[in-house]
Amino acid sequence: MTSTLFVVSEHGYWGEECIEPLTTLEEHDLDVTVATPTGEPPVVDERSVDPDNVGEETANQVREVQENHPELNDPVRLAKATAVDYDAIVFPGGHGTEWDVNQDSHARRLLRNAVAGTEGKALVVCHAVGLLAFTRDDGGFLVEGRAVTGFPNEWEEGIVDEDDLMPDGRKLPYWVEDEVRAADADWDAELDADTSVTVDGDLITARGPGSSAQAARTLLDELDVEAPADD
Repeated sequence: MTSTLFVVSEHGYWGEECIEPLTTLEEHDLDVTVATPTGEPPVVDERSVDPDNVGEETANQVREVQENHPELNDPVRLAKATAVDYDAIVFPGGHGTEWDVNQDSHARRLLRNAVAGTEGKALVVCHAVGLLAFTRDDGGFLVEGRAVTGFPNEWEEGIVDEDDLMPDGRKLPYWVEDEVRAADADWDAELDADTSVTVDGDLITARGPGSSAQAARTLLDELDVEAPADD
């Protein structure tokens, strides 16, 4: 069975960016494991389950999965996870990743081994793309020269104030686009397109929540996984 590891933030993951790929992969009979930095259950960003923000259908779906999914509620500790045990590593986004996953040495190891190794793939979504700005391979940045998309500055400007304070009062430590560009990535968030998913070798990146469904389908294609047969 094809296996995937979801590395999810304990400081606020964006609901759709985790739940859409997770449920889609499971519907295609993939085995899913969830990991968090400390092994505690991940925490959903409340803005991503606000019906006024994401719509009632999405909010209800995320809440239902977040509250009842066995792996989300009993994750493994990130340090115990090894890339070779999985066919793909998925890094859902959300501002919370900037405080834990993106700067976690074990997350960097998983990403590096999945992308630079001979087997495995990685899907990195939205703010989690910032992880690429902290991940080095053979002395250089893993993302150097790679085509990527991710959460763009233009969108961030609509969330933080002039002092980079978020609506909940937290100070945003960095802007994803700025940091990934500084790591010499070939950045294009395709702002004129409805969705943005980029494949460069074993690295798949997605712009944000609206691209989650396309990202999941792209990962399935890259893994050569076909839809399960009807009973």
